[in-house]
Amino acid sequence: MSKQKLVVLGQDAEGCCPPLLTAPMAEDQAAELAKVFKALGDPVRLRLLSMIASREGGEICVCDLTPAFDLSQPTISHHLKLLKQAGLIASERRGTWVYYRLLPEMTDHLSAVLANPQTQPLEPLEPVEAPAGAAS
Repeated sequence: MSKQKLVVLGQDAEGCCPPLLTAPMAEDQAAELAKVFKALGDPVRLRLLSMIASREGGEICVCDLTPAFDLSQPTISHHLKLLKQAGLIASERRGTWVYYRLLPEMTDHLSAVLANPQTQPLEPLEPVEAPAGAAS
């Protein structure tokens, strides 16, 4: 078993930083948090994270993730590696397969950082339609 300490990106020594809407974020916190948002900035990685998070039992085998995409297995593995490096997921090898699970500490942290403590939760956004005649 590895003796390396898992460092979750975007967390300081106290475990959290103030929400964006209550205090300016420190430069180092912004740099670390940007890595997490960069990992989430790809549609394939967002879908992977969603598939992992929504799986009954809380984990999913890579063998169940790969067929859902028109991508090669090495490409899927690369996307999963980036999500793992960002502290969003964890993995465990069992025989020849790797199982992935969500790390709710990071999603809770992102939620806390983005929360506006002065408002009630918002309804989901509806898609904005382009004005008639607008170029797409």
